[in-house]
Amino acid sequence: MNLEGILAQLTAMVVALVLAPLLVGWVNQCRAWLQNRRAPPLTQQFRTLHKLFCKESVVAYDATALFRLTPYIVFGCMLLACMIIPTLSTNLPLAPAADAIALVGLFALARLFISLAAMDIGTAFGTMGARREMLVGFLAEPAFLMVLFTASLISNSTSLATIVGTLAHRELTILPSLAFAGVAFTMVSLAENARIPVDNPATHLELTMIHEALVLEYSGRHLALMEWAASLKLFAYSCAGLALFFPWGVAEANDRVALAFALPVLVAKLAAGGFALALIETILAKMRIFRVPEFLATAFLLGVLALLVHLLLGA
Repeated sequence: MNLEGILAQLTAMVVALVLAPLLVGWVNQCRAWLQNRRAPPLTQQFRTLHKLFCKESVVAYDATALFRLTPYIVFGCMLLACMIIPTLSTNLPLAPAADAIALVGLFALARLFISLAAMDIGTAFGTMGARREMLVGFLAEPAFLMVLFTASLISNSTSLATIVGTLAHRELTILPSLAFAGVAFTMVSLAENARIPVDNPATHLELTMIHEALVLEYSGRHLALMEWAASLKLFAYSCAGLALFFPWGVAEANDRVALAFALPVLVAKLAAGGFALALIETILAKMRIFRVPEFLATAFLLGVLALLVHLLLGA
């Protein structure tokens, strides 16, 4: 483990902690502009996190240690997921220890704990949100795995750093398998991050909310960690999509010149992706909860189709 790899890993961690709230603020700004509303400041998420960290955490009397530990576990899982995804460089010490399947496992572990914590209090909203969250995860994870398997077959490796390095050196062509996988990944990303059309992050209506029902009983620093973890999850999925389908600009090992340009390239790609997300949320309406399985089943079929196209046609 060389010094450059450690510095690249620490830089990726700091970049994720800073850019994740800014990405959420950018999406909120773009959505407000597209809807002819006054946009909140770009740093609104940092102000909200600062306010929550300064407040006292109120915990229910019947809450167990699981309820108190879940915010730290979920935050740690999301931060670790951001650190194993090549955002700035492929020279990551954690890359050999964690591959694409481990990334899905981290998301599943965080989902498990947040669902258990939501049911720990025993409220109706928490239990309802946990059931919906597990339903979405049960349907979204296979589709996400199909997307990752398609990329791993192209690069002959499940290591994210190897996948990025292989795809970045391919000639600029639109592969049918990656096209199907890209549509499937977009649908999964919208569902996993509780965005429209699966969920509305700005609503508190008990009949429609999923993510908000999970964190309804949290307050203070616990709620701040959960909100920060949610922004890290959006950042992780965004960077995973950029690494799989737009890998250009990620520096390779010992390439200091490319590393200097990796950060502005990442910011530019995230800005374009954030605007696309805001545009999707503006032109689409939230679907009914019983239509979500059909939505994610379509994503799974597209992922399987991408896998079959690559196996049969090699494209």
